[in-house]
Amino acid sequence: MKLSVIMPVYNEERTIQEIVKRVLEVPLEKELVIVDDCSTDRTSELLKVYANKAEIKVLRHEKNQGKGAAIRTGIQAATGDMIVIQDADLEYDPAEYPILVKPIIEGRADVVYGSRFLGLHRVFFFYHYLGNKFLTFLTNLLYNTMLTDMETCYKVFRAEVLKGITIKSHRFNFEPEITAKVFKKKLRVYEMPISYYGRDYSEGKKIGLRDVLPAIWAILKYRVVD
Repeated sequence: MKLSVIMPVYNEERTIQEIVKRVLEVPLEKELVIVDDCSTDRTSELLKVYANKAEIKVLRHEKNQGKGAAIRTGIQAATGDMIVIQDADLEYDPAEYPILVKPIIEGRADVVYGSRFLGLHRVFFFYHYLGNKFLTFLTNLLYNTMLTDMETCYKVFRAEVLKGITIKSHRFNFEPEITAKVFKKKLRVYEMPISYYGRDYSEGKKIGLRDVLPAIWAILKYRVVD
């Protein structure tokens, strides 16, 4: 089965070459779909070297639209049997793809979440941890499930499942929206432990209060609509 790796990218000039290298090293049949969300640093320039690579598609938004919008663009271009979301900041390790896709390949799962709290991880900031746990708790309460890490980047889908879900979110509220719709469809969901090498706030983009409140609204809204 072929894996499509969707990588939304915004101003990741320091890490983009290394993360692409790591993805390509994974011993799976795959394609990498990079969506540059109108980066303003050297990211776009660095991505030009991949323009003619058979395994890589490089797409670009001419206006910054957010992670959710970049993922939508990537889904439309994906041709694999499975789809995984990959951030470009080196916090998640592509070497763990074989573990994540195994339940899907074996026909036991439609969706697999990689949980940072079940595997090796850098010690979290307390308020970041608390916010994540609250959003996960609210998800579990409203959708009668038992996730440990709803906000994880690593979500793997059977492609036909993900392509059959309409995603409306533009920013980080993609995570609660897709989770709500997955559980409303009563899909088979597994969680697998993953490693997490989190960056400091000074090193990269982090979810803040401006993202938490829309996430709460998304969890509540999609319980009753769409």
